[in-house]
Amino acid sequence: MNFWETVDSELKYQNKERKDLAAAAGFDVSNIGKGIKNGGVPLADTAVLIARFLNVSVEYLVSGGKSVGISGGGEMSEDFRRFFFYRKLVNKIDSLPQKTKSAIVEMFEKI
Repeated sequence: MNFWETVDSELKYQNKERKDLAAAAGFDVSNIGKGIKNGGVPLADTAVLIARFLNVSVEYLVSGGKSVGISGGGEMSEDFRRFFFYRKLVNKIDSLPQKTKSAIVEMFEKI
């Protein structure tokens, strides 16, 4: 997965729009589609703005999520897999209505 494919995947996962990312990072929304097609990588300052918008690291975007927390063999450690799994769950919970979030938190506190 190239940089822009990872960005697009993360946008979909977080239920965010391409146009919102483009506005936040200061580029034309068509750059995302072009980047996916061409496999390009943006300038470092743009990559940092994109990573901040998505609340992920630049390394995660550049590597397609595969090199974060790597050990010698290039595989993501189990701890990092778990971290990203739970981070995605927390992001999903954060996007829920407050009443639903409160019910989930209450349920976890009873466990």
